[in-house]
Order: sequence, then C-alpha cells, then structure tokens
Amino acid sequence: MEVFDYVVVGGGSAGCVVASRLSEDPSIHVCLLEAGDAGKGALVRAPLGFAAGVPRGIHSWHYQTVPQPGLNGRRGFQPRGKALGGSSAINAMVYARGHRSDFDGWAASGNQGWSYEDVLPYFRKSENNENFVDAHYHGKGGPLNVMHLRSPSRMNDVFLDACQATGIPLNLDYNGREHFGCWPAQVTQKAGERCSAAAAFIHPNLDRPNLHVRTQAHCKRLIVESGRVTGVEFWLGGDVRRVRARREVIVSGGAYGSPQILMTSGIGPAEHLRELGLPVHRDMPGVGANLQDHITAVLIYRSPRNHETFGISAKGVAKAVSAIGEWRNRRTGMLTSNAAESGAFLRTDPAVDAPDIELEFVVGIVDDHARKQHLGHGYSLHVTLSRPKSVGSVKLASADPRAMPLIDPHYFSHPDDMKTLVKGTQIALDIMHAGPFDRCRGKTLTPFKRDDPVQIEGMLRDTADTEYHPCGTCRMGPDTDPMAVVDAQLRVKGIDGLRVADASIMPAITSNNTNAPSIMIGEKCADMIRTRA
Repeated sequence: MEVFDYVVVGGGSAGCVVASRLSEDPSIHVCLLEAGDAGKGALVRAPLGFAAGVPRGIHSWHYQTVPQPGLNGRRGFQPRGKALGGSSAINAMVYARGHRSDFDGWAASGNQGWSYEDVLPYFRKSENNENFVDAHYHGKGGPLNVMHLRSPSRMNDVFLDACQATGIPLNLDYNGREHFGCWPAQVTQKAGERCSAAAAFIHPNLDRPNLHVRTQAHCKRLIVESGRVTGVEFWLGGDVRRVRARREVIVSGGAYGSPQILMTSGIGPAEHLRELGLPVHRDMPGVGANLQDHITAVLIYRSPRNHETFGISAKGVAKAVSAIGEWRNRRTGMLTSNAAESGAFLRTDPAVDAPDIELEFVVGIVDDHARKQHLGHGYSLHVTLSRPKSVGSVKLASADPRAMPLIDPHYFSHPDDMKTLVKGTQIALDIMHAGPFDRCRGKTLTPFKRDDPVQIEGMLRDTADTEYHPCGTCRMGPDTDPMAVVDAQLRVKGIDGLRVADASIMPAITSNNTNAPSIMIGEKCADMIRTRA
C-alpha cells in the first residue's frame, strides 16, 4: 500500500486546487485520484470542443434525474465532468463568482470565515485577469487565466444593445463592485485554449516528485478505522488498490460524487445505508440532502442568414472546417468561442435586493443541451433562475459505487421558483424582441405569448432543465444545524481525518455559475489545511 500525507479523491475544480496547493510544500506528499483521463485532448483544449463532446458523453458522467413532477414527469439531463479538471473541462468557461450577499449569507448562517470579504482574497489568489486591473477585486499572476474572448461574434453587440434598450445597463466587470447589468463574458481561457482547473493547477506541476496523480482511478470506498478515515480503496485497470493517508483524505467528487462516496463508505443516513446492506460508520442525515440547482428556460430563434452564428448549412460547415485550421495555426476564430459569449444579471422586481435571473446569450441554436440538431442558423438565450428555493436530494440506487445515484433536484417544488422564472422569461422575451434584433430575427422554436403566464409555465414545465450547477449535498454548517455535514473548516463532523471540498459544501447556491466559487473553495480548503498542519 502506498502511503501519502494527503489523498485527494476527485480531480475536479476544487480537487485540482487542493492537490496543487498542498504539493507546493516539497516535504508534503499528495496523491490525487481521478476516475477520468488527463483532460488534455483536443475537445478539452479547443474551447468550443465541449459543444461536440458533451452531447456524445465524452469526458462526461451522463447522469439524469429521477422523473420530475415539476417537469411533467421528464428526467433532466445532468452531465458532469469526467477528466482531470472535472466540470471545468466541459463547461462553458464563464468566470462568475457570485453576488456579495451569497457569501455573506453563508457566514450569517453560522459559517465563520466565509463572508464575501473573507473569500475575496482566495478568488484573487487563483486569478490572472488579463482585462481588469482593480487590485481589490482581481488578481494578477495566479494560475487560473481569465480573459475576454479572442474572437467574439458581433451578435453579442446586438444582444448587449437590446439589453440596454430595455433598461439593463452595460456592466463590463460583473465580478467587480457591481453585479447587475449586461456584459461580455469573462472566460477561463489562455492564449485561445480552455484553462481548466487541471490546465491551471495540475498539468504545469506534474514534474513535482511529491505530487502523485492517478487517472482512471475510480473510488470504491473510504477506509474507515475506529472513527477515522485512513485511506482510500479504488479501482485502477480492473484491479482494486489502496492508498493510505498519514494526515487527511479530502473528498472532491462534486455535488453528486461526494455524497455518493461518503454513503458507499458508510457515512450518511443510517436507515438508507442499512436498506442497501452498507455498514454505518456515522449516521449523518445531511449527506445527500440540500441539493440545489439552477433551472433554465431556453429561448431559441432562427436567423434568416448566418449573422455570425453557428449553424448547420453549407456555409456553416465550410466555416467550421476553416476554423479548425485557424485555431491550430493561430488559436483564434470560432473554436475559441465558449458558445455563451455574453449575458446579463437582472432583477425581476425593483424590490429584489440582488439579481435573481441570469441570462446567457448563445450564438447558435441549442435545443435540449445541443442533443437535438436543426438545419440552418440561429441563436438562443438561457434564462436561469439565480436563487432557487426548491431543494432536492441525492440518494444511492445501489451499494455499488459505480452505479448512477438517484438525483432528485425537485425542480419547481417551491411555488416562488415558477413565479420568478415566468417573470424572468417575460423580461427575456422583451430583450429578444427589442429593436436591435429586428435585422436578424427569424421564427422562434419556442413560441409563447408574452402576457400569458399560464402558457409560459406550460412551456417551462415542458422544456426547462439544468444550467449545470448542482451543489449543497454535503453542506457546511454549525453544530446547531443537524443537517450540516462539514464544519467551517470543511471537516466532516464526527469523522477524523476527512474533509470535503467542492460545490457540495455550499450552504446555499451562488447566484450564478458555480465553477469560480468551487475553485475558491479549493483554495480556502488548502489554506486551512496548511495553516493547521
């Protein structure tokens, strides 16, 4: 059995950060286990490659939800990253931290050290921002490169003009002082390539003799001895192997993987574990509870001509073929697109203290996560509920850690969520029908009447789905919270030698994309470990 100081289970956004930062000390030996591959293929490095890879299941766990009553019984699609970098290897690369009140809310719920001003230094620590120099909000010299797109479509100008025509101001830096407004996307790219968490934190450091990375290593269980996690058992090439941790094991499997790893290791709701014949090392009812996710409506429009959109046509195919050569030679062109090239944070009511809707403008037709293809050209608008109140769960379908878990986001179970998303959809329709779009707007694939909320609700139940931001299933909280899984140091309560660091620890979902907060969580976790070591 190999022995290390720390074993990190899961090479996703947070796990890559934790392993990288801990291994900066040459006297500390770190093992990083990742079930996927190294995350270096062309479909990862070429930013637009995810649009081809995700629908085909490349570098993705193709999860689905249980049937959702709020979606008329449909099962939602839930892709999650399966490669070093985790979902940062397959996401749309939008770098968005969240609203100040998100983190202040975490601190107010009893999590000392997690307010906005507390976590801001960790956002800065990771970042190398090419566009903004405000030292209070942005970092220089960090491993995670953040920039504006190299070759954005001019359709973004149309969208931003339409937002301003409907009263939403331009806000170039939504990660700065002000969150509200419309914006060109800040993306995790460097020199025309995706800058995943692996590209930023792991790939440049593989020559460290104290950093041991094992890919294609699927966790079987945590080894629990007398109330302490002492190591990890995992599959590698069909064999079962073990590694031991002298100090700690850090689980970073994401909102679905982390609770699954804990439960299959005997840490979770006792009754549920016993039903599956699993031993109970620690009865923790909060493991797998508190699942939160952003749900999204998608408005899709055809465009009578190309209008700098992606599409299936003779010109579109020729443009794509040409773009491959351009990206190979200069790392510019359409393959550097993140698809969701611009967006907005807005309020559905002036009385709302922080934006409750996120818009992401996509320069192509995206129907059912790009799994349904359409001839011709067009554009889409994602309308995302930023602050959902519906709460679901993750449970085990089997004692086998390789089985897909039972994912139940419980979409629209809270009545306020439907009301808010209907209002957001109405505002989005106003933007899409504003004057700047007149020259390029064709027929919509999602027709509905703007002033008919009942019809809009029907459309949402028929078509809405995830914006890929699950979190909260190993939530952080004080000892007075019986459903809290980890404390403010991210230590699993009642089990020694074990922490969780990823989006699953979020007490409440952030107001926008969760990748930047996940990287921040990794930074803060590593810092807390090193400070206490």
